[in-house]
Amino acid sequence: MAEEFNADGMLDMYLFENEQLLEQLQEMVLEQKDADCFDEDSINEIFRTMHTIKGSSGIMMFDNITAVSHKLEDVFYYLRESHPENVPHLELVEHVLAVSDFISNEMEKIRGGDPVDGDSSGIIAELDKFLEKIKNGVTEEGAELPPENVHVEPKQFYIAPVATSESRFYKIYLTFFPETEMANVHAYKTVYALKEIAEDLLYSPEDIISDEGSADLILKEGFRILLQAQCGEEDIRNLIGIGYDIKQVDVFECKAEEFLQGFDFGTQDVQIDLESSVEEIEVKAQATAPVEESKETPAPVAKPKPQMAPGDFVIKSKEPGKHKTLAKDKAKMEKTSFISVNVSKMDQLMDLIGELVISESVVLQNPDLKVPGLNLNSFNKAAAQLSKISTDLQNVIMSMRMVPLTNTFQKMNRIVFDVSRKLGKDIEFEMVGENTEVDKNIIEHISDPLMHLVRNAVDHGIETNEERVDSGKPDKGKVTLSARTEAGKVWISVEDNGKGLDREKILAKARKQGLLDENKPDSAYSDKEVYQFITLPGFSTNEQITEYSGRGVGMDVVIQNIQSIGGMLDIDSAAGIGSVMSLKIPLTLAIIDGIVMETGNCSFVMETGVIKEFVRVKSDMMIQEPNGEEFIMIRGECFPVLRLGKWYGLKEYQESVENGMMLILEVEDKKVCLFVDKLIGEQEIVVKPIPSYIKKVKGLSGCTQLGDGSIALILDPGGLIE
Repeated sequence: MAEEFNADGMLDMYLFENEQLLEQLQEMVLEQKDADCFDEDSINEIFRTMHTIKGSSGIMMFDNITAVSHKLEDVFYYLRESHPENVPHLELVEHVLAVSDFISNEMEKIRGGDPVDGDSSGIIAELDKFLEKIKNGVTEEGAELPPENVHVEPKQFYIAPVATSESRFYKIYLTFFPETEMANVHAYKTVYALKEIAEDLLYSPEDIISDEGSADLILKEGFRILLQAQCGEEDIRNLIGIGYDIKQVDVFECKAEEFLQGFDFGTQDVQIDLESSVEEIEVKAQATAPVEESKETPAPVAKPKPQMAPGDFVIKSKEPGKHKTLAKDKAKMEKTSFISVNVSKMDQLMDLIGELVISESVVLQNPDLKVPGLNLNSFNKAAAQLSKISTDLQNVIMSMRMVPLTNTFQKMNRIVFDVSRKLGKDIEFEMVGENTEVDKNIIEHISDPLMHLVRNAVDHGIETNEERVDSGKPDKGKVTLSARTEAGKVWISVEDNGKGLDREKILAKARKQGLLDENKPDSAYSDKEVYQFITLPGFSTNEQITEYSGRGVGMDVVIQNIQSIGGMLDIDSAAGIGSVMSLKIPLTLAIIDGIVMETGNCSFVMETGVIKEFVRVKSDMMIQEPNGEEFIMIRGECFPVLRLGKWYGLKEYQESVENGMMLILEVEDKKVCLFVDKLIGEQEIVVKPIPSYIKKVKGLSGCTQLGDGSIALILDPGGLIE
């Protein structure tokens, strides 16, 4: 049957569904890693997850993934059936995560078009050894082992019926949500799941893999299954669960004679599920209503009854007092409110919105509108409405790109677990504000920096268990990862309660590398200035190189990645108490509010959030230093002055401070006065990268197009203040 597979679209669905399952699995396991054991619900959920992955991988013929997921399924099958005592919980957690990692790595190969050739034998051997260990613990007490969870690969899906006195017969009808894509593949997965308990298994339509048109037929008429097995209805429902694809599962036990009728069930009574909607009940009732025969009119020839449909059942009894929902199915309403969209399409849509914003500025700021005496009342009203719509559209599109930090934070949880186990440190991990939403592109840029910071906190920051005991600290170290939004920015902090940064040790290393000013005493350096040395390339205070740190290549990568998206890193530490590494990043990279200004013959844009004040100054407020540096006194506070025209060597820029404008900028508690010729106004700015063929210029982060069609350079405040 492998030759009949039509893999178009199946692979994408396989990867998407299993990726979701693995994320949920890892989150569940890490949440319970510090418990004594998995609770019953978690055991059942992990078992079902592995069973689903095994089934879908079997369909796609990824044998190594099928084998390793089946072996972990065996472990949780045993835990579910036997409830053994004294199961080594942390060891079990590591086994589950190892299987999850293996499957994830193989899925990455699939996504990249590489062969799925990972060797699962080592993991399977470890799982066999673990399973044998917990089984021996039970057999020593004389308890009876549950039957083996045997997976037999049938040669075909129709299994010859061999009925025994224990055999039971079922008619099963599946209804899929109308928006379900590739319903035939989901139906095939159901068959694949049922075949493990089946003595006899038939389904209609039959050609669900070779015939793509069967998907539409299944959505329209449902999927019908005849099952002979030695199990109860509950076992069937455990294998076929209602989810985001299957709307309803109807299971009806019948007699052997009825089973042998196949999909023509004759005149069975109608089974109406009272959880169905009023419309569905009416349709089922009308479909099976008897037709009164007239004496004059001969009875029509009976038409063949359609194959198994919702009307082929009897009314199911409901337990007393249970609420009967006759309105539209709530689960369906919730499911239909979500849709998966390719990220590249979202990026393209965001680019189009950016072009729309630029075009709007070009129209509304057109020089032709500045003709004296021109009546623009109607135009201004229409322009205001256009601006409102474009702003709302922009907000909606940007909100669609916003995703919570939950998955990113969970990955950090995994890193803390793995590294702390290898280093032999007892560390608690806490997440705060993980539901904070950030632009998807931002998340892609901060994953690596966060990983470095979290690893440093575990390796550098938290002391060994013995050192914590000697210093009188709690036995367990703690790493806290938190996120919050503030003034259009996201603050993500990695905090530990370890030994903190050693100021003297950092200064000694900096002096050795020639980073200190010989004319400046150590005491003149503030703590924040000293801590910033650890972000320089090749700088590390670790005496020994470990698997996780000591090479001096981590923190400079953090700085590069963060600065590439307009963010910054703030470091705070207290010796013996701990450290806090805080990332300040923009919510989105696409569109920002900016102030347009002009210096010389060039236009510049500065993000509104870093501008604290606009000030008109007089010449007598300026202070000139012998080395050429300038300062200004404003309300008793002294600020360094940066003349933008002089900084970039522009022509014809304004030199008199009384004829220009001072902007007070504040970045990371550092303040500077930026002197420009004049301000143009506030505008929504579509951020465009500077072309790669132009050499990177300090103080510039991008460019944009203004309303008159000219190009303006976007200033990077961090680069100007350094």
